[in-house]
Amino acid sequence: MGKLRFQLSVSLDGFVAGPDQSEDNPLGVGGEGLHEWIIKLEAWRKQEGLEGGEVNASTPVVEAVQSNIGAALMGRNMFGGGPGPWSEDDPWNGWWGDNPPFHTPVFVLTHHPREALEMKGGTTFTFVTDGIESALEQARQAARGKDVLVGGGAEVVQQYLATGLVDEFVLHVVPILLGDGERLLENLGELKLEQVRANEAPGVTHIKYQVIK
Repeated sequence: MGKLRFQLSVSLDGFVAGPDQSEDNPLGVGGEGLHEWIIKLEAWRKQEGLEGGEVNASTPVVEAVQSNIGAALMGRNMFGGGPGPWSEDDPWNGWWGDNPPFHTPVFVLTHHPREALEMKGGTTFTFVTDGIESALEQARQAARGKDVLVGGGAEVVQQYLATGLVDEFVLHVVPILLGDGERLLENLGELKLEQVRANEAPGVTHIKYQVIK
């Protein structure tokens, strides 16, 4: 069985998004600065269907976290479309256009039922209303022995961490201070971690942790 893992960019003061998030500004005030290091990379741009980009010390880290993924999990906020029931007249199909970058089955945690959404490139969004364990079970079946990635946001990651289901994760620590927003590592109880490695790269430090169970 594959691992359950996640990887997120985080500010030096612990936030994965800035304050005042909205549909027009999903990363909040200053949140885009968390991802400047990766949008320059060839490894990231290739996954997004873009050309060009840099190759630097972040490249092998990004290639590693993108490998062996058979399915993904995410919360309603990360998928988008606002709170409440889904609009029948103008349903939200995600932030990523017609060809999302996942190329795997994605299971979206929500309180509101919706039919599965098939997109180009092998991405299918399945909407799960009966909790994180059910979503994980479905994702593991779809992954067929590969790893399951928790894409975010912070609340969903916290739920999987707090229940001891996560095996390992990578934090991409960016030297900016957001001051407020969506904090990642809180409400976790007695979580015990072992640092596996740390890699310094331009504009970011990559730290991998294993969860001690």
